[in-house]
Amino acid sequence: MDPIERLELHLDLREPQQHLLRATLRLCPRSSVLRLRMPGWTPGSYLIRDYVRTLEDLQVWQGQERLAVERLEPACWQLRCAADAPLEVRWRILATDLSVRTCHLNADHGFLALAGVVLQVEGERWTPIRLSLELPPGWQPFLPLPPDGQGGWLARDIDQLIDSPLEAGPHACHAFTVAGVPHRWVGWGEDLVQSDPAWLADVERVCLACCRLMGVERPAAASYLFVLHLLEQGFGGLEHHDATVLQFGRQALAEPNGRRRLLQLVAHEYLHQWNVRRLRPAELTPIDYDRATVVPSLWFAEGVTSYYDQLLPLVAGLSEEKDLLEDLGTDLSRYRLTPGRAVQSLRLSSEEAWVKLYRPDPHAVDCQVSYYLKGAVLALVLDLHLRRHGSALALVLRDLWRSHGVVERGYRWPDLLAAFVAHAADLSTLLPIWLESEEDPPLESYLEDVGLVLSAEISPHPTPGWQLDGRATTLARVSRAGAAERAGLQVGDELLALDGHRLRSPEDGRRLLMGCGSAAAVTVLYCRDGLVRQTQLVCEPPGIERWRLCIDAAAAAHTAEARRRWLSLLP
Repeated sequence: MDPIERLELHLDLREPQQHLLRATLRLCPRSSVLRLRMPGWTPGSYLIRDYVRTLEDLQVWQGQERLAVERLEPACWQLRCAADAPLEVRWRILATDLSVRTCHLNADHGFLALAGVVLQVEGERWTPIRLSLELPPGWQPFLPLPPDGQGGWLARDIDQLIDSPLEAGPHACHAFTVAGVPHRWVGWGEDLVQSDPAWLADVERVCLACCRLMGVERPAAASYLFVLHLLEQGFGGLEHHDATVLQFGRQALAEPNGRRRLLQLVAHEYLHQWNVRRLRPAELTPIDYDRATVVPSLWFAEGVTSYYDQLLPLVAGLSEEKDLLEDLGTDLSRYRLTPGRAVQSLRLSSEEAWVKLYRPDPHAVDCQVSYYLKGAVLALVLDLHLRRHGSALALVLRDLWRSHGVVERGYRWPDLLAAFVAHAADLSTLLPIWLESEEDPPLESYLEDVGLVLSAEISPHPTPGWQLDGRATTLARVSRAGAAERAGLQVGDELLALDGHRLRSPEDGRRLLMGCGSAAAVTVLYCRDGLVRQTQLVCEPPGIERWRLCIDAAAAAHTAEARRRWLSLLP
């Protein structure tokens, strides 16, 4: 390929102890004015991250001449150069942020979310880009780009490059197949495949369950890469067209449900290769890397995926019905105990993702609800509603895949609504109400269809309307309109004593409140801004501590068969 027809990006990771990677972009500019821009966010994580904050020492050279660069915006530069003459752009990236959406480089490994590395060249969005790497001795690179046969990789455009997470290090790579499609598993922090010999076979079963859900024989990707960062603590994942990056905690993995939770995370991100990557909202077609784009259907992209990630290990034969009821019950309880669901609708939660969900604070739970969480609750309601009409949510998802996903044609709200209405006409009225209202969808009546009931567990002590910070006695949260708020307490206050008794731990507070009636006034001694203060707290009666999802022993006999079909993905 003639150099003028592609860009060349070279990344040097050979000094990982400095946490700096060195980047060089080579091109032949098509005009005498060149603009460069760094992405502000990465697809799948809806927050402007200002990756430019990690960029250092931007230089542009043409031959032996260093060109002057004018900064137009914080992440945009302009320069004048000779057209059609080779040019080099050089910069460094400080890679110290360990997450699935940022860059981290140390002596053990390197991980690059390339949105936090690359510079876009104005007018060259659809130009192929060749990537080459220099790595420390003994390191190997792992990324989903196709090799170019010359020691590098070739991305067809900037979108494919940004969508290619890069892991590097002295890691073992484990190959397996899903319906004949090659897959790779790479881990950093611990080789899970070595410590758990059944792991790859179980991952394969989860992947096949995803295919079954979508009604297809093979994965959507021609090949697929899993990268797992197994850390002391952590949880999360980020989807890509042909890969996913996962983070999970070793402590969490050691818990009785830890392996199941990790398989659910695998299922969630793997299912995204259909729902959200290829079957994607029209607002993300094409992606604008510079600005926040309102996506009203994130409840469908993430909520439906979250709903199925618990079902898929069960469908794969890797968990049992009791496990599903425990996990689903935990989520339903968390939803019911989120007061913000009465403030923010599901559609608003999707639209406000950029400014709320990814920017949590101590007051967030009182004024917002996650479109992951409530989206999964609505997906459950929709699935059970569709079953009353002889259909299922999986059939709607498959229809959308065939009409939009296969050809990667972005869908809009009328497309989603039409797909649901084709299976249940009354959803033309019900679905908009459930999306736009702050009221809960009628969950209990649908659970009755499959012989389930939500049972409330009442707290054994009065409700003070606060949550303490871990092992300290500092207020991490004060419930809106709760007892602590009425007493004038606020987040950050340090509790010193209750009724003259010194507090040294959250357990002290719970023990002392146990002996107080809900109408009795408790003298609270606390510290704020270095000053000791006092107030009177009147706790509320004990409230619901959690909800449990149980099989209803009094349910009609036919509900057991309805539950079996639901848990088997059968309509």
